[in-house]
Amino acid sequence: MNTPINDRLTLGPVMFSWAARSLRDFYFRIADEADIDTVYLGEVICSKRFPFLKRHLPEIIERLQQGGKKLVFSSLALVGTVEEVSEMEDMVRTAKGTIEANDVSLVRLLQGKDHHLGPFVNVYNEGALDFLIRLGAKKICLNPELPASVIKELAARSSVPLEVIAFGRFPISISARCFDARAKGRSKDDCRFACLNHVDGLTIQTLDKQPFLTVNGMQTLTYGCGNLLHAMPDLQQAGIHDFRLSPQSGDMVATASLFRQRLKGEIDGDTASALLAELHPEMPGFSNGFLYSKPGHQFITDGPVLNPMPL
Repeated sequence: MNTPINDRLTLGPVMFSWAARSLRDFYFRIADEADIDTVYLGEVICSKRFPFLKRHLPEIIERLQQGGKKLVFSSLALVGTVEEVSEMEDMVRTAKGTIEANDVSLVRLLQGKDHHLGPFVNVYNEGALDFLIRLGAKKICLNPELPASVIKELAARSSVPLEVIAFGRFPISISARCFDARAKGRSKDDCRFACLNHVDGLTIQTLDKQPFLTVNGMQTLTYGCGNLLHAMPDLQQAGIHDFRLSPQSGDMVATASLFRQRLKGEIDGDTASALLAELHPEMPGFSNGFLYSKPGHQFITDGPVLNPMPL
């Protein structure tokens, strides 16, 4: 008799710059109301933002644990200063729980210890997958640019659970330069938290005034909101059973409920996507093209997602 597989919903770290009280209230509601299995908690983009979270971190952790949520502590995605190196070393030394490494420098610090890998650590092939698992990775969130055909191959090879980002603007890259500060004519050291003005990031346009990307401090994300609702049954069949929701300013409690229904097969992709759009009116549209080996900005709602890649 086969053992049933439990599909899990996770909530990724808040990547945007939210005010301290807003962050606290967000996590309190997630703790009390959201149908989420695991919450990734931490500042991933800019170390200057961490004090906003840190002042409320003990009560947030306590509330999430009381709500039955498993906690994983996420690291910075780019460690670039002596102070940040020291901060990450302290994190490894003192963390009371599992750490998700988002910078490969942390993989060295965590070598031999159980840890997770976030989507900022690129795992594009079986060799990288096997190597990182040998170093101690117990779960890996895959880069959102991977097509489903590659995801299927990695899932078949992996001895640890693999996770995909199923909702939220997809992370593309991270830089040492702060784009929000530059947009305001400020230096990175004198940013004055320009990113606080954009709870879902700042839209970047082409020279033809067409929306193109989203920036979030030092991070670049997709303009459209990632939505894998249509592909989730195929991904489950391919061996993916962990689906991450990346926080946006809309109703994330209702979003989690919608994705849970989809995981259980209680709602179809078209209906779920229509309801998702109502929950996030601030979003310009959905995208999932990467998964289908198409341009990432496209949103595909029909056809198989697991077609083999062309030779």
